[in-house]
Amino acid sequence: MRKIISLVLLLALAQQPSLACDGTARQSSGDAREWWQSAQFYQIYPRSFMDSNGDGIGDLAGITSRLNYLKDLNVTAVWLSPIYTSPMADFGYDIADFFDIQPEYGTLNDFDNLVQEANKLGLKVILDFVPNHSSDENEWFKKSVRRERGYEDYYVWHDGYKNESGARVPPSNWLQAFRGSAWEWNEERQQYYLHQFAVKQPDLNYRNPAVVAQMKRVLTYWLDRGVAGFRVDAVPWCFEVLPDETGRYPDEPLSGYTDDPDDSSYLLHIYTQDLPETVDMVYQWRKLLDDYQRIHGGDRRVLLTEAWSPLDYVMKFYGNRTTEGAQMPFNFQFIVGGNSDKNNTDLPASGFVKIISSWLDNMPSGHTANWVMGNHDQRRVGSRYGEGRIDLMNMLQMFLPGVSITYMGEEIGMTDLDISWEDSRDPAACNSNANIYEQFTRDPARTPFQWSNTANAGFSTNSTTWLPINPNYVTVNVQTEEAASKSHLTIYNQLVALRKTKTLQQGDASYTAIGDNVLAIKRFLKDEKTYLLLANVLDSAVTADVSDVLRVSGNFNTVITNMLSTRKEGDIVSVNNVPLGAYEAIIVESM
Repeated sequence: MRKIISLVLLLALAQQPSLACDGTARQSSGDAREWWQSAQFYQIYPRSFMDSNGDGIGDLAGITSRLNYLKDLNVTAVWLSPIYTSPMADFGYDIADFFDIQPEYGTLNDFDNLVQEANKLGLKVILDFVPNHSSDENEWFKKSVRRERGYEDYYVWHDGYKNESGARVPPSNWLQAFRGSAWEWNEERQQYYLHQFAVKQPDLNYRNPAVVAQMKRVLTYWLDRGVAGFRVDAVPWCFEVLPDETGRYPDEPLSGYTDDPDDSSYLLHIYTQDLPETVDMVYQWRKLLDDYQRIHGGDRRVLLTEAWSPLDYVMKFYGNRTTEGAQMPFNFQFIVGGNSDKNNTDLPASGFVKIISSWLDNMPSGHTANWVMGNHDQRRVGSRYGEGRIDLMNMLQMFLPGVSITYMGEEIGMTDLDISWEDSRDPAACNSNANIYEQFTRDPARTPFQWSNTANAGFSTNSTTWLPINPNYVTVNVQTEEAASKSHLTIYNQLVALRKTKTLQQGDASYTAIGDNVLAIKRFLKDEKTYLLLANVLDSAVTADVSDVLRVSGNFNTVITNMLSTRKEGDIVSVNNVPLGAYEAIIVESM
């Protein structure tokens, strides 16, 4: 059955939409737009964006040198993956000092200069906030190991148990995300500590009010340095269940998903993830940001939360009737949706509709959608959905109502580079072995950004780079694509311009699948032009009539086509008869 769903781009968190007699959500005329609600966010993995000093590693000065590129993309806010002082066991997600910059990336002065120069261009800077854990080289952890006053239970500690043979064993069967036990014995303290990620990433104890207060100080410190908000890393792990009355932690049940006892997915994480206390913690952080704005003025500071959790839990981060939560709980449905192996190259049109619906049908009324196609932890979009769909995925992200979040390189169609075991850097891979590491590695999506067809893709003057560069940089790079009459980048820029129209900023939307091939989306607003995105998502040609399902008639004018389309801008399209070649995607407007 064809499914048609109507939705509205809601423009204010506190404003509930009124309902027209046909049941379609409508915006009341008094709605006020906040800067983030139709913003373009752009994620930078700093280690791989631009190297300014020739050491083969990207840095803050390199980002600053490329701000005009981001301005030209009409980016609203730049989200930086962690830049804090770190031994780099997990490339910045193991933080030794939450209040300083990793020397490889620069200094606090370099960061302040980046914020200042970005603000001059109208760009906002968003930082990664990593609340669940620190590095074991953090002074807090060292003090906790020594049981210094005030730090005794800054982390999650436990004696463990003696088994039948008298050997000491961990407190529970809990597993870390990077394979193996989530408990590590500390010889100095003579206790186990919890680490749900790498051994060098001990979990902070959020049941200790001092930890909660400390992490709020971290947020305030960076707000004082001018950041516009935070992407909150690994939110679901912040709280674990308390031990029972005997002091025991419960074992987690087997999942049945894998026979590998070291794989995190071997267990169902019912005691270590997605606890209700975590949702309340996000609400506290939102209150801190709102209080900061009330005191200091300026635009709204925002929270973007990362949770690979069931949708009903993720939606709680938006808030409830009395409490505001994160403005943007990340929508990962285009990553986790479709096929279970995350390879969506054969996904039919109905699969796309299902993914879109999964978020919009569950999103609480009065909130704003967001669309995340990829990030530093996932295979690149072109490698997951197929290179023929690169432009289509950018079209979807820009055409659907709400916030777009682009991972660096998606705008030029960068794809994964297979990284050898010898070149692997990601702990998720390195904690496995040469036979299975490719199941876990995140390195392929972290290869350096491709600026030009010169040596090292214009990323670095060093003879080597921290990860190898994809050899396709010779043709897939900013310089070449900017000069081309048509490229992934020129199409992305066309989408940016279209996104500024009143229809896409404020309009309603409906969408449907026509057979297996055609995904059809309409954006419309009274007294404004109507736009249609028509995409053949499969590799066989098809002709479709979209007039009835989208309630449109007559001829439309072609405004944007993907790389595989033979149409040109200005070509006339009859909605009663739309031929679409394999993987062809077009956007047309009413005449």
